[in-house]
Parts: sequence; C-alpha cells; structure tokens
Amino acid sequence: MRGTTWTRLALAGCVSAVGLLVAAPLASAQTPSPVAPITLSPEESQQVCSDWVPKLQKKADNLKKRITGGPEISGSVANLKARAADQRAKGHTARADQLDQRAGKRQGRIGELDAAKQKLDAFASAHCKPAK
Repeated sequence: MRGTTWTRLALAGCVSAVGLLVAAPLASAQTPSPVAPITLSPEESQQVCSDWVPKLQKKADNLKKRITGGPEISGSVANLKARAADQRAKGHTARADQLDQRAGKRQGRIGELDAAKQKLDAFASAHCKPAK
C-alpha cells in the first residue's frame, strides 16, 4: 500500500506542476481574467527550465518505468496482476478483484504520464533557451 500512495502522490504532483508550467504562459495570452496571470522574470524562467523541468521529466519517466515494470517491481501493473492471481488461487476473490481494478487504473495512468511529458516538452521548447 505504501508504494501505491507514493506513486499516486508523485503522479498528482507531476501532473499539477506540468499544468502550472503550461498554464502560466497561456494565462497571459488569453483575455483578462479576475486572476492575475503568472509572470516570471527571465532569471526565474531559466530556473524553472534548469531545475524543475528536468526533475519533472525524470519523475514522469521513472513513474512510467515503474508502472510498466515486471512482476518483481512493486507497484507495477504486472505485480498487481500477479498478486491478484495469487489471491484468486487462495480463494480470496474480493481481494483479487480489488487488485485487478487497481491494475486497470494504474495502466490508465500511462496516458496521463505521456500527456504530462508532452506538455513539459512543449513548455521546454517554447520557453527554455537551449544550453550552449
């Protein structure tokens, strides 16, 4: 259970951060709203590009690697399916069904991670200067 909570929190944090990074430049391009747009100085923008974007990209890659890992990787879809099969063999069908549902949800997270990664890459290409 502990690994699941961390995976869920890490995914939520990654997706939230990507949303904030992508929404910041879009806020200034839209019509005025009651909420002031987020503006960054060039130094702050470079800090986001050099610190946060690579960290979030690495976190997304690590989460995807974990989800798609084999049955020996705790928290992977294959691990959840193997645990469900073990519980079903022991006659614990309710628990096996729960594990199968978790495996299905976890498999669905791959699309969310891919979308977050694409948003990060788009933000980096639009707002980050290439390293010289």
